[in-house]
Amino acid sequence: MVEQMVVDRERWQPGEIVGRRIVLRRHRAENLAVVSRWYRDPEVARLTRYQTRPMPREEVERFFQTRLLGPDSVAYAIHVRLTDRLIGLTTFSSLDPDNGSVLFHITLGERDVWGQGYGTEAASLMLAHAFERLGLHRVGLSVFSFNERAIRSYEKAGFRIEGRLRDAIARDGRYWDEIQMGALRPEWLERFTAEDTVDEMADDAAAVMSERGV
Repeated sequence: MVEQMVVDRERWQPGEIVGRRIVLRRHRAENLAVVSRWYRDPEVARLTRYQTRPMPREEVERFFQTRLLGPDSVAYAIHVRLTDRLIGLTTFSSLDPDNGSVLFHITLGERDVWGQGYGTEAASLMLAHAFERLGLHRVGLSVFSFNERAIRSYEKAGFRIEGRLRDAIARDGRYWDEIQMGALRPEWLERFTAEDTVDEMADDAAAVMSERGV
């Protein structure tokens, strides 16, 4: 029997989600300048957006006000704990409480932190939040097939490849697939709460995260 997932919106976005090396915080208005710089970076656009052109300032401002600061948004700024440096953002969208599902998004805007595991930790914290705090059943995402580093990161956090849209994106003179990935609560709980788990990110997820500012 399938139980309907009920989302407690008062718990939907706590003030902070603290991990091992990063802390997820609600966005502040002053983050706009940094986010605008990220979306002017052609390489960030190539990896994360359908359009490779720099995002116009007005478009960034609309995105920031509605998706990152809006009353119905579920968005966090990713900060390095030791330095408090803002390095990226992560969001949930398309919340479907009837079916207990949501879509996950992440952008690491600072190139010098790529490949250091921050994205994996952020994804792991968001999955822990979705499954343990909110009681959701499924978290999905889309990623371009040429972004192999991101795919490996998502798999380490607990996502699985579920399908692909063939030749969905044109990049670098050819077409690439769009990969559909998903994580299910029963599978995630089995993987990340098993007593014999030795994976580093599983330790983060099993310990979950301390939350402040709820």
